[in-house]
Amino acid sequence: MTTSGLPKPEEVLPHRSPFLFVTTVDVVEPGVSARGRWQLTGDEPFFGGHFPGRPTLPGVLMVESLAQLGGIAVLLDSRYAGKLPLFGGIERARFRRQVLPGDTLDLEISMGRLSARAGKGHGRASVDGQTACEVDLLFVIVDGGTA
Repeated sequence: MTTSGLPKPEEVLPHRSPFLFVTTVDVVEPGVSARGRWQLTGDEPFFGGHFPGRPTLPGVLMVESLAQLGGIAVLLDSRYAGKLPLFGGIERARFRRQVLPGDTLDLEISMGRLSARAGKGHGRASVDGQTACEVDLLFVIVDGGTA
């Protein structure tokens, strides 16, 4: 638990470094929405190859960070205790700006339809108020996998 009373991402998600892309959870309404951040240090190994001389956060990792935040919102809903949300689809992904080493990626997700076995969410990632990525996520909910 953090001093704000919100869980650390690794207390909710099964993800671990180097594939945990949410640094902080700022606000969460279980099963409804969440806001958080991914602080990019610049030491992440993907920056070395994407791209040499012009490091840029891969867009697919922005989408993954939003999915992980969505996973936190879902898993904190008592209806989904002991479950694991997995990608079912990515729709209408749009990338609007580059994200660079040292940037803080502000993440927000709102859940749409949620059933016992699947759901939808809409995510937005931004830097300094400028949208970097927007995406609609589809996911399935399976047994197991909680931290």
